Parts: sequence; structure tokens; C-alpha cells
Amino acid sequence: MNATGTLTVLALARECGVTRFVYVSSSEVYGTARCVPMTEEHPTFPKTVYGASKLAGECYSRAYHDSYGYPTVVIRPFNTYGPRCHHEGDSGEVIPKFLLRCLAGRPMVIFGDGAQTRDFTYVSDTARGILLAGTSDDAVGRTINLGSGHELSINDLAIEVARVAGKEPAVEKIAPRPGDVLRLFADVSAAERLCGYQPAVSLPDGLLRLKHWYLSLGRTPEELLEREIVRNWQLAEIDSHA
Repeated sequence: MNATGTLTVLALARECGVTRFVYVSSSEVYGTARCVPMTEEHPTFPKTVYGASKLAGECYSRAYHDSYGYPTVVIRPFNTYGPRCHHEGDSGEVIPKFLLRCLAGRPMVIFGDGAQTRDFTYVSDTARGILLAGTSDDAVGRTINLGSGHELSINDLAIEVARVAGKEPAVEKIAPRPGDVLRLFADVSAAERLCGYQPAVSLPDGLLRLKHWYLSLGRTPEELLEREIVRNWQLAEIDSHA
């Protein structure tokens, strides 16, 4: 669906005279890092169907630029979090799940040993990077990472979340997720050079902003967690076969 939908939108955008097409891909196209920090030339070996579909959309976008001269830009965000991120259902993400569980006095669930790493980027940094790429002529025809430029293990994330939540860190480690990426760490020098991008929100500040946002909703962490699904990939598998 991601791939076909991207191709359809590309065709319509070109037909309607849209002046620039910014394709928001994902760091999932890389799979597990083979060398770090990961530049845009890092090999792409996605470990999930989602990552593969986003890579297909990248190829369509670049082909439209190369074949038709259509101005496209490919963006690869790394692990964006912040207000309105998902903790519930089959799209639940690690930071909102950790934060709400910690605030509710529940253990944070870690899949595997917790040594896997991510490059967590606050949503305003990602959004600003997308806007910069969409308005920079130097970005046309390019593929650009958007991240914080910092690597953090899931184990260390749990400690940081607990600190921001004002709780003692409590974790429960269970079996690894199938197809889990073990390491991600972005090189964002191309984004800085081509677009003037620089991440501005540190992880502690971003986690504190997210905490305040959750506390402003008028619902308790326990209420918000009612729709959480711990092994959320299993729900996605059920839905795909329904």
C-alpha cells in the first residue's frame, strides 16, 4: 500500500503541476546499521515489510526525478517522538509506551536485551527538517537523513524516561520482536549542509515536553494505557490476514 500509494500520488502531483514532491520515508529502510554514524550512502536492507515498502516509495520518487526531471526530495526521519505520538494499538512506539507505563507505576517492557539503539528525534526538529528540505533548492533530487545525531540504547532510554517521570526505573524484559533493527544512528551532516538543518531539542527536554503534554490531556496514564497492546506486531499480523 505504501509503495503503490506513493506512485499514485507522484503521478497526480506531476499531472497537477505540484512544484516539489517531498517523500517522507523512514530510517527503517536501512535495517541494522553496518557502520555508524549512518550516511545516506549506507546500504539499505530493510528487516520489515514496512521498511521495504518505504524503500520502494523512495525508488519511485528518485525515478520521477531522474526520468521526468520532476523535483523530488526523499527524507529519512529517525525515530520521531513527541505530542500525539502513538502508544496504543498496532502503531505503539517505545517512548510513549515507556513514559505512560512509568507514570502509571508499571514496568517498561523491553523486547530482547535492550542493547539495541535508536536515534530519537523530537517532532519539532523532524517537522522543521521536512520544511527546510521542501524549500531548499539544493535538496532537490537528494536523499536526506533527519535525526538527532545521537545514539541511545533502549536500556539507557528506560533510565532517562524514569528520571523524567520522577520514578525508579522498573523494566520487564521479554522475547525479542521479530525483524527488530538492532542499531540506528544518523549522520545528519548532509541535512545541515544542504538545508541548514540542526536538531534543537535534547532528549531530556523532549521527554519533559511529552510528559507535560500527557498530563494536560485530562486523562490518567492508566486510562490512556487501556488501548495499549504490548506485542502490537501480532495485531498487525492478524489485521493483515483478516
